[in-house]
Amino acid sequence: MAAPPSVTTERLSGTQPSASSLVVFEDVALAFEGTPVLKGISFHLAKGETKAIFGVAGSGKSTILKLTLGLLKPDAGRIYVLGEEISQRKEEDLFELRRRIGMVFQESALFDSLTVRENVAFRLLEEGNVTEEEVDQPVREALSFVELENTVDMFPSELSGGMRRRVAIARAMITHPELMLYDSPTGGLDPVTATTIIELIIKQRDVFKTSSLLVTHRLQDAFIMATHYFDRRRNRMQPLPPGTRSEVPMGFLILRDGKIIFDGGLGELVHTQDEYIREYIS
Repeated sequence: MAAPPSVTTERLSGTQPSASSLVVFEDVALAFEGTPVLKGISFHLAKGETKAIFGVAGSGKSTILKLTLGLLKPDAGRIYVLGEEISQRKEEDLFELRRRIGMVFQESALFDSLTVRENVAFRLLEEGNVTEEEVDQPVREALSFVELENTVDMFPSELSGGMRRRVAIARAMITHPELMLYDSPTGGLDPVTATTIIELIIKQRDVFKTSSLLVTHRLQDAFIMATHYFDRRRNRMQPLPPGTRSEVPMGFLILRDGKIIFDGGLGELVHTQDEYIREYIS
């Protein structure tokens, strides 16, 4: 792909949820010990869309990811993931659905006692009845994608923070999920390493067209994603040329006091007249 297609990056969330929506929240409310965290929020993530979630600490960003995985149940409202309502599904009924979702946790969450190969292969080994060859090939392909083939026999303690994040992305994408969830993938990293991780997320987005929800504290992360594309011929991300738009829609979701105060595209965000949002993004 020498140049990006000129297809709109504007949000799909302005339309009504349809069969193509991979994640739908309808009036979802949740409280912890009587303290409201989410107060009737509604949004949807369309197939092929990436949506970045922002908000101050404690605003419910990571809670949205946990609800999407079914790790938490809402007090009210409905949640649909990959076409299935999961609002009150039992834990054992979610196993098959979760195999279709890739999750990159905060601080990577790698198993210290396992090698890189074993960490990346973990989901495949969990399913059982796989041969060494069936495991080895996808592991090497995933590590090649994140450019860490030479770490296959290393342990997490031997890797830098950025390398551990890249291994976590390889582990999440090894089953070619339909939906990727990123929980602060650049948290705690220096700016240069953080940009490297965002470039890798852009690569995963543009090569596989995977729908994604990304929680981040860094506005710069999402702005880079909205204004760059991955050039497969040059094997690096490139800024979108003037007048062109990414083929992968990019949306922004901002939370405040348990409610969604913005759900839109980059153009709408930078031209908002909302004083709180203007101060937040300045």
